[in-house]
Amino acid sequence: MTGRLTGFAGRTAVVTGGASGIGRALAAEFAREGATVVIADVEREALARTCDELSGATGATVAGVPADVSDPASVEALAETVYARFGAAHVLVNNAGVGAPSAKVWETTPNDWRWVHGVNVFGVAHGLQSFVPRMLAGGEPGHIVNTSSGDGAVNPMPGASVYAASKAAVATLTECLAAQLAESGAPIGVSLFLPAGGLLDTGLWTADRNRPERLARERPRPTPAVTVAGLRATAAEKGWDLPVQPLDELARAVLDGILQGTYCITVGLDEAVATLHERAGRLAQGRSPTVTDAHGILA
Repeated sequence: MTGRLTGFAGRTAVVTGGASGIGRALAAEFAREGATVVIADVEREALARTCDELSGATGATVAGVPADVSDPASVEALAETVYARFGAAHVLVNNAGVGAPSAKVWETTPNDWRWVHGVNVFGVAHGLQSFVPRMLAGGEPGHIVNTSSGDGAVNPMPGASVYAASKAAVATLTECLAAQLAESGAPIGVSLFLPAGGLLDTGLWTADRNRPERLARERPRPTPAVTVAGLRATAAEKGWDLPVQPLDELARAVLDGILQGTYCITVGLDEAVATLHERAGRLAQGRSPTVTDAHGILA
């Protein structure tokens, strides 16, 4: 028999990559709803600062645990800490993510793939391997949210091949997880989260700040670093406004989606579905399914 969370008060929510950006917005929303929040992040200073600020603003228990999601031992230690201190994890948000420089596939480097997939794909897998068995053993209603992206889960942006491939993998992994938990009758819901609605002003654009030296690029990046300001300026030159999506709105959508048992949580679902239909039509014609960026902003 499956179950569903009916609220977050008195529950424990774990958010990876929660010291900034969307992860921070999610942690704040869970805290406002009365949950105990455990934030895991590789940036220790930002982690401590975020926990202090959120606990002070909400009055909730917000604990920080330094963790590198690409390291299975680190994620296992995170799970051990959560269960030792709080007894359970009712919500797990596998949100940590990074992005390599845009490049043609043949100009990417082996370390681009190792770094991005180590965090974006293996990080999700490690979270599931460490937390799901404990959640199943606890027998309580719970929910897992995996953060993917429309760039990969819906329609890949060709210039961001490494990132898009990682997010496509997360989408497939999440679908498999949902089917397996449903088949087993576990009281654990699953959601695929696709942040959307406009430009996302998050730390993903500067993810290189956390790139390990051992996984540095083997050759200089072929293009300048992309920034939100730069994208908006390019769009303005073409006479098009690129809105910036408020992160708190995305966080609210995630919490609402958990309570409603929604599998795919995103802003603008109709547009995503229309794109998927267009891709299917291209495949039916024997064509590559990629729907290119008509505005040329993110090429």
